[in-house]
Amino acid sequence: MDADLFFFLLIATGMAGALLAVVLRHQDRTCASASFGAAALSALFGTIVSILVLTGSPMSLQLPFDTPFGHFGFTLDRLSAFFLLVISVVSFAVSIYSIGYSKEYDGKYSIGLLGFLFNLFLLSMTFVISASNAIFFLIVWEAMSLTSYLLVVYENRKDGIASSGLLYVVMTHLGTALIMIALIMMGLYTQDHSFDFSSYSGVGALMPSALKSTLFVLLFIGFGTKAGIIPLHVWLPYAHPAAPSNVSALMSGVMVKTAIFMMIRTFFDFLGVTDTWWGLLVLLAASISALLGVMYALMETDIKRVLAYSTVENVGIILIGLGAAMVFQSYNLSLLAGLALIATLLHVMNHALFKGALFMGAGSILFATHTRDMEKLGGLAKRMKWTGIIFFIGALSIAAIPPFNGFVSEWLIFQSLLQSFQIADVTVKILLPVAIAVLALTGALAAVCFVRLFGITFLAKPRSEHAEHAKEVPRTMLVGSGIVAFLCIATGVMSFAIIPYVDQVTTPLVGVSAASSIVNGFVISPTNDQFSTMSPFAVAILIAIMVPLVIVISNRYGGKRTTVVEDTWDCGTPLTAHNQYTGTAYSNPLVRVFSYIYRPRPEVRTESTSSPYVKKKVSYAFVVVPVFEKYLYQPVVGSMVFIARRVTRIQAGSIQAYLAYIFATLVFLLIIFR
Repeated sequence: MDADLFFFLLIATGMAGALLAVVLRHQDRTCASASFGAAALSALFGTIVSILVLTGSPMSLQLPFDTPFGHFGFTLDRLSAFFLLVISVVSFAVSIYSIGYSKEYDGKYSIGLLGFLFNLFLLSMTFVISASNAIFFLIVWEAMSLTSYLLVVYENRKDGIASSGLLYVVMTHLGTALIMIALIMMGLYTQDHSFDFSSYSGVGALMPSALKSTLFVLLFIGFGTKAGIIPLHVWLPYAHPAAPSNVSALMSGVMVKTAIFMMIRTFFDFLGVTDTWWGLLVLLAASISALLGVMYALMETDIKRVLAYSTVENVGIILIGLGAAMVFQSYNLSLLAGLALIATLLHVMNHALFKGALFMGAGSILFATHTRDMEKLGGLAKRMKWTGIIFFIGALSIAAIPPFNGFVSEWLIFQSLLQSFQIADVTVKILLPVAIAVLALTGALAAVCFVRLFGITFLAKPRSEHAEHAKEVPRTMLVGSGIVAFLCIATGVMSFAIIPYVDQVTTPLVGVSAASSIVNGFVISPTNDQFSTMSPFAVAILIAIMVPLVIVISNRYGGKRTTVVEDTWDCGTPLTAHNQYTGTAYSNPLVRVFSYIYRPRPEVRTESTSSPYVKKKVSYAFVVVPVFEKYLYQPVVGSMVFIARRVTRIQAGSIQAYLAYIFATLVFLLIIFR
């Protein structure tokens, strides 16, 4: 089959989906089926293209015209094909999900606008990872940012949506400015002064060391802003909850991965990893992001904000793997670099799948109950059985429980870090074990976080009428989220079969194949089977045998089963929704343990009656101080506002003053360029 043809079909169906959304905008249900159905078909073509490239040869398409900046077109090698596969699979599931989810907006917001932007957003992400020219890349990167911004502010009549969108667009443009400077500087250093990415490969060898390191820092901050590393993450907890849930699944699951893709491309392919401190810097930022991300997730009661902070955590875990690969590569330990990079790409794929399942699950909860506040939920496992199962699979995956996919990638990252003992440098010997400790603590807190999220939301008694009367969501929503939930299990159990294909992606970047050292039949080992081994496939087989066996033995020899129905122990008071465990109570011990980070501030609110001695209602809450917003961003914003107010004095409205400014400028220029 021809990859070029399927890539053309990918673009054509995506454009057709956007066009159909505009044409059918007055018929909500028809518009949703046509536009999201076309998006699903486009994603299916993207899946075919990526598989053809991963198992065959690269693909290249050039637009039939030249520009002053070179040839604009699309190129897919194995690295970009891997990311296209991740984007396409998640987009396919989310597109099906969106057909049912968009009912939420019938008669309230334009389904045509949602379908139009949705298709353009998918196409822009595809173009970003396949762009063959730096200037063309910046154009489609900007298009991706613009369409995602418009999707974030889609529900523009709700409070706080506009400000969330503004914060997102400001942060993403700050990052884009740094990326643009770095890519243009690299283009000027290519041998033929070209902006085509084919000329960028190995350009770092032609640069002075200081300039190369400066461009690395610019790219890391620029792409790190889109990826959401701390302290550049500030837009995520606002933009992801503000966007429709199907869009949140795409933004959190795959859009942030475009930044990871470009980090790998620019660090390994363009600049070349030679300095160890690059990897250590990535490792440091990643460790902080992973730990603080999950700690802030633990404090949230808004389900989508929990998932947004969890994305910060998982991007940190991904970058821990990337940082380790860079450290190993700088010491020419290519086999270990390959292992760490394989683990990184596996976690990219796994995070896209389980975060897609969780965000679609959150959207289903919102669809059924009209609230994202877990303190107003509870008891949904009985009322939304299939949604509960899908969400539970996503929670097990993100908590790295074997044999689900999150366990495999995190285990491989651990194993690559543990082999840092092969490096004699004392600094590395200290910092990498610190990263191991941070990763271990992060994993434990993530498990606590998702036990809390699932338990408070789906178990116990309903805490509101909305939760009490919740019903299961439409089938298209279950099918869409069910696809990625199934893949969370399949990619974990079959990881031994996936790793050789991922290895083909990493081999050109690190210069050596690691698959034969990692996979031995059904067993996975970190390049050395004397170090440690594991087999998710064997664990799955064991679970499949043991669970039915235990049930059969229990029924056969366990004696007569008696069921006793009694009230839950309730401390002598009737058990109601008001005296059961809450999410805030669950996380309160951790708030006290980590109070130096959270800086909790207790808030007591009272509602008075006519008597000053009798209160109608007293509520108590812990408010966590947003440290980065308060101590980093607010002073910067305050300074800019202060300067802007002073600058406005220049705009006096006097023609004489403006003529004086022009005269002074001319004199200044004449002195400079005399």
